[in-house]
Amino acid sequence: MADALSIGVNLEAFSQAINAIQALRSSVSRVFDCLKDGMRNKETLEGREKAFIAHFQDNLHSVNRDLNELERLSNLVGKPSENHPLHNSGLLSLDPVQDKTPLYSQLLQAYKWSNKLQYHAGLASGLLNQQSLKRSANQMGVSAKRRPKAQPTTLVLPPQYVDDVISRIDRMFPEMSIQLSRPNGTSAMLLVTLGKVLKVIVVMRSLFIDRTIVKGYSENVYTEDGKLDIWSKSNYQVFQKVTDHATTALLHYQLPQMPDVVVRSFMTWLRSYIKLFQAPCQRCGRFLQDGLPPTWRDFRTLEAFHDTCRQ
Repeated sequence: MADALSIGVNLEAFSQAINAIQALRSSVSRVFDCLKDGMRNKETLEGREKAFIAHFQDNLHSVNRDLNELERLSNLVGKPSENHPLHNSGLLSLDPVQDKTPLYSQLLQAYKWSNKLQYHAGLASGLLNQQSLKRSANQMGVSAKRRPKAQPTTLVLPPQYVDDVISRIDRMFPEMSIQLSRPNGTSAMLLVTLGKVLKVIVVMRSLFIDRTIVKGYSENVYTEDGKLDIWSKSNYQVFQKVTDHATTALLHYQLPQMPDVVVRSFMTWLRSYIKLFQAPCQRCGRFLQDGLPPTWRDFRTLEAFHDTCRQ
């Protein structure tokens, strides 16, 4: 955990700067010792004055030299990262008995967990606020016959309307091809091919996206009987990560009154993965972290982030 705190700090220059501080303190101490001792060890007054001045000048030169060296090293030390999530709590990582008292690692894990919990709770709250499921004690006693029956919205759209929406989205993105099929009746299934990067199986109920599975471009997306395989995961961890993020995106893009906008927004977000292996992380600037490219795409800006850098 000490590495997390030392981001942006030259530890070798930091060690040399500590030694330079000690040398500067010694030089200053010698200056005051020289002033305290005064003119000694010479028989004549003129000899004592010359010896005192020469000794005093040598000590001042030593102070000046050590001060210049400390200023030079201070420029090489650098500044610690200001993006540390726990701020001053990161000093706990300097504990030499970290293996026996892993307090900092536990704090960092708890912080990441609570941050993710807050994020997903916000998404769930937004979805629940969009639904008209308000109930009170008075309504619980109302007869089922008198209670108005809620009419479905996205499930009553005709298949022709769904085909038209998918066709318009297919024409919007030249680098994305969409194949629509209905192997199980009216419910549509989409095979989205994004360049030569990945393939996405989208299971729909009318214009409501029910499930997404992301696989590599060269992976097989069909079962032995020639149907789209909607259950098998990708063999690669990077596309498993993208599948998880796509599921989160489905929770984010929710607008029951305008389902075509939801599908178009999701496809626009999915199109941002055209540079999955080319775009660096907008936070750390790296292309790989733990062997994986930036798999997260911001829902608003579509910028690329590593899963740990998006916090």
